[in-house]
Amino acid sequence: MNKYIKNLNRIEFVITMACTGRCKHCSEGEHSLSGEHIDGEVAANAVYEICKNYKIESLMTFGGEPLIYPETVCKIHKAAKEMKIPKRDLITNGFFSKDESRIKEVAYMLSESGAGSILLSVDTFHQETIPLEPVKCFAKCVKENGITIRTHPAWLVSEEDDNPYNIKTREILEEFIRMGIKVSSGNVIFPGGNAKKYLSQYFDDSKEYVNPYEEDPEDVRTVCFSANGDVLNGNINRDSITDILDKYTPY
Repeated sequence: MNKYIKNLNRIEFVITMACTGRCKHCSEGEHSLSGEHIDGEVAANAVYEICKNYKIESLMTFGGEPLIYPETVCKIHKAAKEMKIPKRDLITNGFFSKDESRIKEVAYMLSESGAGSILLSVDTFHQETIPLEPVKCFAKCVKENGITIRTHPAWLVSEEDDNPYNIKTREILEEFIRMGIKVSSGNVIFPGGNAKKYLSQYFDDSKEYVNPYEEDPEDVRTVCFSANGDVLNGNINRDSITDILDKYTPY
């Protein structure tokens, strides 16, 4: 086994970088409404292959907005369920359609595929460009299908800070609390991409911010697949994931 990968225990998929939101806090910068997305069949096969050789404890799908391509998301979660990965999460802003019948259909698909829990990105930043009613409809449908769902807000400076953005976020979260949906710890906004562009006055120029999602290249615990299939130093559209992991070197 590759010494740099021996502690691998998590798989992540960026389904697409396309997004239905235009959030000023997004660390990835601007997004389009459409774009490439990962091949669901190829991604699912990668899950099967990795689980043959590693004890994977968790899997997550996100974006962009992953539910622009719900069939792809479901193929991945179905594979994760079949391989008995215990923690299977999806991060979504919940806005992929205004059609209630389509929203109900996707919620049912997610339940059938084995999506274990959903983290719903709602806060003042998302709701500047994303209507709340379709998101609440999605949350209701998810609950009715027995999937655990929590709101997953982005906090500016810290969760405790009383800046205008956080105050508005707390008001939005209350609407979901009244629906019986609890709040996760969320995340604190990292000064990159749009956040650095639009919210710079809230960051300390003298402080060194550490990206919480950075991996140690010499001790890879998480493999994260990009929407184009890139992972580590390879691409699952042309190489097997087993070969990619075996050949990986950080140098």
